[in-house]
Amino acid sequence: MASQDWFDKDFYEVLGVSKDVSDAELKKAYRKLARKYHPDSNPGDDAAEARFKEISEAHSVLSDHEQRKEYDAIRAMGSGARFTAPGGGGAAGGFEDVFGTMFGGPGGRTYQQGGQYDDLLGGLFGGGRFGQPTGGFRGFGGPSKGRDVTASTTLDFITATKGQQITLQASDGKPITVKIPAGVADGQKIRLRGKGQPSPDGGESGDLVLTVSVRKHPVFERDGLNLRVTVPITFAEAALGATIQVPTLGGDPVKLRVTPGTPSGRVLRVKGRGVETSKGTGDLLAEVQVAVPSHLSKDAEEKLRDFIAELPDENPRDGLIAKAKG
Repeated sequence: MASQDWFDKDFYEVLGVSKDVSDAELKKAYRKLARKYHPDSNPGDDAAEARFKEISEAHSVLSDHEQRKEYDAIRAMGSGARFTAPGGGGAAGGFEDVFGTMFGGPGGRTYQQGGQYDDLLGGLFGGGRFGQPTGGFRGFGGPSKGRDVTASTTLDFITATKGQQITLQASDGKPITVKIPAGVADGQKIRLRGKGQPSPDGGESGDLVLTVSVRKHPVFERDGLNLRVTVPITFAEAALGATIQVPTLGGDPVKLRVTPGTPSGRVLRVKGRGVETSKGTGDLLAEVQVAVPSHLSKDAEEKLRDFIAELPDENPRDGLIAKAKG
């Protein structure tokens, strides 16, 4: 950084903070502005790029306690001071006068011995802290993170529900091992830290953002952490009651009791047989549906008519019709 910049630029104003800002407040202000003006968020916007460089430059100085102390000392001399090259004619307000003011020596010559004068010049013009590149975007703001990479994969229902370690192939042909957490849902994104593109300046690598698609299961459906299954039962089982077997995902069937008079659509719950994750375990919800036979023998049809004749003379739709009429 050229020494004149230290007079002309108000880094506190650039970051929108006061001169007594704390380290935490400084970091918070910088991050907010850096996210807003980062070139990745503003592709092709030269003004945003310039603003980002200005923000990064200000943070680079103010976040370093030693640089901030020397910057404050130089700024304290006032923005009216100007540096002139040696031999530029006139000492008043020139290079030697500035350093003489800072360190008490006439024209700064007292500090040429012992390397102090040279060290200070090096710091201002590239040989020391002030002039060193700090990494990051074009040399400002610290090492930058590599770009994130997006990918997608399709999982079968059981893998998504139970969780499993799978292997994907990156764009460069290298295999990537991915641990699929139990209970991942269709359309969910999984972020794999450090599996994206490498940083251009020695920072951390970007991430791989993996979008998951889940194939439908022929029997089960997800309902949050619960699993739903439709179980057909006969009319006799619904009317008289029965003990039936209900399938579970990847396990042995369980037995459920159907009480007499169970209507079609009633849900029977099996505790703890749903999706098991680190956040909790769901249940298995079995919805019973009364299966109507599509073909009856003559004898069965006659017996069914005799059965109907024995039933009370009532219409189960009367209440529905009355509600519809208001």
